Amino acid sequence: MVYGHSLLHVVASLLILGLSGATKKEALKNNSGVKPAGQCGTWVKEGDGGLFTSPNYPSKYPPGIECVYIIEAPPRLCIHLFFDERYSIEPSWECKFDNIEVRDGPFGFSPIIGRYCGQTIPPFIRSSGRYLWVKFVSDGELEAIGFSVNYNFTA
Repeated sequence: MVYGHSLLHVVASLLILGLSGATKKEALKNNSGVKPAGQCGTWVKEGDGGLFTSPNYPSKYPPGIECVYIIEAPPRLCIHLFFDERYSIEPSWECKFDNIEVRDGPFGFSPIIGRYCGQTIPPFIRSSGRYLWVKFVSDGELEAIGFSVNYNFTA
């Protein structure tokens, strides 16, 4: 299964680098605690947890972006996500415009946990395994301050 695990890393890295970058990467300020600096979306694999933010947080995020964060916990651990109370994503019915989508696994087709927008802070989120897939999307109008997410790993 080592081959499959390596293939997963390669595929996810290519997706992140090729498909999910911000349209204006150079203009974004990164407060995410993830490397490399300035990247919109990344594979998040810190040993003891950390945080990531929407671009420019706590200032308004830019229009027309898509950022995918894949969080990987060490083997046999799960992930906890906690959204900071300074949270605002453009509100819309069913979060059709700007939104944060969280999936239980490393892929965009993994089971959905939730899609969030508006001013109500998303609930505490716990993965069933060692991966979470988080996508932030903004459309071309009505930006807000975005979000900051802390994550940690637990058995």
